[in-house]
Formats: sequence, structure tokens, C-alpha cells
Amino acid sequence: MRRTARLLTGTALAVAAVGLASPAPAYAGDARATGALEVSPSSVVPGERATVRTAACGEDGAAAGDASAVGAGEFPLAPGAREGETTGGFQVPPSAQPGTYEIVATCGGSGKRVTGDLVVTLTAAREQVYPRGSVKTGVGGALGPDPVQTAAGVAALAVAAAGGTWLLHRRARGDGI
Repeated sequence: MRRTARLLTGTALAVAAVGLASPAPAYAGDARATGALEVSPSSVVPGERATVRTAACGEDGAAAGDASAVGAGEFPLAPGAREGETTGGFQVPPSAQPGTYEIVATCGGSGKRVTGDLVVTLTAAREQVYPRGSVKTGVGGALGPDPVQTAAGVAALAVAAAGGTWLLHRRARGDGI
């Protein structure tokens, strides 16, 4: 039994050591680490401008972008402000329908193709409308808009509780109810 426990403990420690020694995986949203196409903002309203950037094209930095999936057509990408990064942008047409669209960039020197997603919504995140007030369900509630109805409901419950207590008290005494 001890031999099995030692073997399992040694195996677990070896796996943990290998896990700690291996490099951390790059996150999918990190365009610089993965060489993917980063689209910002990731969610736009029709008529807004979107910017794309990638590190996949290297030092050359020239690339051709294609946003025809959303109806914007082709656009150029040029070396950006950060070293080794290629940047470009396009206008999302006002006629674009809500949905997720694939944006493509093809590097000029290597011909490498990278993609990123753009989400088109009808309402911008900063303009989203949140509900306010009570829900009009027809049943009412303790926090309804009419304090007179609330007070009447509380009074009816109090009378019913007092009457029920009185009837139970008479029944327990044996008064014939």
C-alpha cells in the first residue's frame, strides 16, 4: 500500500512540475501573442468605424483587409504605432444587419491570412436601456404605486388573521363551533 501511495505521489509531483515549467498559453483576445486579427471595438452599431490590428505580418507591416462580409469592402493596413504591428480601419455601412461577421487580413509579404470577429448590434453598449419602475402584471404588489390599495390589503389581512385566531380560540374552549 505504501509503495502505491509513493508511486502516485511521485507521479503527481512530476506532472505538477511539468505543468509549472511549460509556458503559459496566449489568450485568444491577445492579437500580439497569437498573431490573430484584433477588431476594436468588438461590437459596433451600423455607421460606426472599426479598427483592426495584427502582429502576424511582422516587420513588413503591409496587409490588405477585407470587410466585405459586413458590406464594407476592402481596406489597407499599414505599419502601426507599435513596433511589428499592422493597423487599419473601415466604416461599417449604415445598412449592416445585426450579427457576427468575419474580418480578414492578408499579409503582403508572406500571404499569411488572419481573421477576427466583428459583432454588429442595433444598440451600442453605452446606450443600452435598462427597465425602471414596477411591472404591470395586473396582480399588484406590496410595493405597488398606490399606497391606499396597499393599506387596504394589509388591513384585510389583519382582520382575517384576528378572525381566524378568535375562531380557533372558541373551538379550543368548546363553545360549539
